Amino acid sequence: MIPAAADPGVAAFYAQRRGTLLWLAKGPDSPAMRELFSVLRRSSLDGFAGGPLLAAQAEGLIARAGPDDPSALAAADRLLSIAWVRYVAVLKRQPEGMVYADRWIAPRPTSAEQTLMLAAAAPSLAEHVRATSNLNPFYQALRDAAWTQAQTSGGLPDSRLLASLDRARVFPANGRYLVVDAASARLFMVENGTIADSMKVIVGKPNTQTPMIASVIYYATLNPYWNVPPDLVRTLIAPRVIDQGLGYLSAHGYEALTGFSDDAGQIPPSTVDWKAVAAGRETVRIRQQPGPGNSMGQIKFGFANDSGIFLHDTPNKTLFAGDGRSLSNGCIRLEDAQRLGRWLTGGDVTAASNEPEQHLALPRPTPVFVTYLTAHVDNGQLSFVDDSYGRDPSPSAVLAGLR
Repeated sequence: MIPAAADPGVAAFYAQRRGTLLWLAKGPDSPAMRELFSVLRRSSLDGFAGGPLLAAQAEGLIARAGPDDPSALAAADRLLSIAWVRYVAVLKRQPEGMVYADRWIAPRPTSAEQTLMLAAAAPSLAEHVRATSNLNPFYQALRDAAWTQAQTSGGLPDSRLLASLDRARVFPANGRYLVVDAASARLFMVENGTIADSMKVIVGKPNTQTPMIASVIYYATLNPYWNVPPDLVRTLIAPRVIDQGLGYLSAHGYEALTGFSDDAGQIPPSTVDWKAVAAGRETVRIRQQPGPGNSMGQIKFGFANDSGIFLHDTPNKTLFAGDGRSLSNGCIRLEDAQRLGRWLTGGDVTAASNEPEQHLALPRPTPVFVTYLTAHVDNGQLSFVDDSYGRDPSPSAVLAGLR
């Protein structure tokens, strides 16, 4: 049994209320208590392994409460508060491998006292528990599937399902945001708890994986340049210049620049030692001019990250017809960039001229979550995609994490 004094925040909450009960204020069979027990019994699926035991201990105290043990009800109420505080903290935990590149959307932990004060101030405590635990449409569907599997099999659900559940926990419950799932190579547009639209995307190859990133899109860029990543200059551009001559650069709209700053100027490609670049002894910045063959297409959506990842248009639409769409060097190519642009901006996304790099501010910043979900639920049916990146843990590792 865990005494309330073991958590100073919980003790301070009850001291401020002069001992007034929270969960059992309306008796031992209140809607809030029933909802909380339901949440705690399945909370191992949420990553809170101790939840079921705390629920069982609280049930034992409630059953014992009566004239001979009037303190048992108060002890049960405090135990449920400790369980709720720990459960909420688990829900805000970052999934393994996710990088928060824009701190604006990073989970903000709350103190035990703040968590309980929010619960106490809710118009309906039962609804507050339900809304807090449901999180988002991806998470709800996956957890329901995991719970059904656990009840049917009598054991733990599939480890891939549990791994995807952990990654989906980070998505918001409300508002507008994007989810890019590298495992299924799809993008989802989410609005107020509903998937409003989706499209195919092309993501990184297994050896150039698209990383998991949480960030924010603030603007679209029309007629974008493509600043070729240095590793591709070495492995792709330089060898082709050596094989095909300097005409390769002009034929594809590439230009060499003096450096990597915004005010860098052009340099004659003939002055570059392309063999040294291909060997990695020298570096040169290569930029592709906007145009029909530009690898960024007509529009890109940038967001803060250290991996040089964008959402962008592409001139090569035929690749979207295939099932295997792990084909890029890490960036995310969009099946229909204009459709996404209309959803983000509320109108047509059209360049005012042929001028490169025209920035169009979004009406409101839009979070984007680049993730990896090998488990999906469609129309109530659970399905899996291949773990081509090798990110899912083994069943034994998942079991150890739930103990």
